[in-house]
Amino acid sequence: MASHPSPKRAVEIPTIPDRLYFKIGDVARLLKVEPYVLRFWESQFPQLKPNKSGTGQRLYRKRDVEVAVEIKRLVYGEGYTLSGARQVLGQQRRADATAAAPGPAAKSAAAKAAPSAPARNDASARNDKASLIISRIRTELREIAGILAAPASSASKAVAMPQVHSIRRKPRSAPLSNSSGSLFDS
Repeated sequence: MASHPSPKRAVEIPTIPDRLYFKIGDVARLLKVEPYVLRFWESQFPQLKPNKSGTGQRLYRKRDVEVAVEIKRLVYGEGYTLSGARQVLGQQRRADATAAAPGPAAKSAAAKAAPSAPARNDASARNDKASLIISRIRTELREIAGILAAPASSASKAVAMPQVHSIRRKPRSAPLSNSSGSLFDS
């Protein structure tokens, strides 16, 4: 039995308003899908990661909405399965990363191909600097440990632990000054 690709359907690409954040209902209306579809796509596509507010409300950025539009185009318009759309998005992201600028991914690929002498010198210089910082920290920690381990002198004890003097309190009831023994003056 021959497998036939599903026919391509025309999917209208909506214009995304210029806003900072979109709620899940806004994105669902924009893409003309149900909100549960967007929540399912979040579990299937690692590229789709909306922020959540303090109350748990999903807040999509414009980039997240663009990813959702691309997912809808691939799945509904091009006829890809979810795993096929995931692969296409991953390939597009890798291609965009290498074409945009020779960033860390391109530099690491070039370093794997043929590491140059300046790159090795930079790495060794960073290692030397890190080891110098670590040795200084160790020295300071040893000094602190020595200070804490040394017996405290009597002068430092007086400063560190002040003497507590007993406080004399007045009795709650004063003795009767009246010689008659009566509580009330006549």
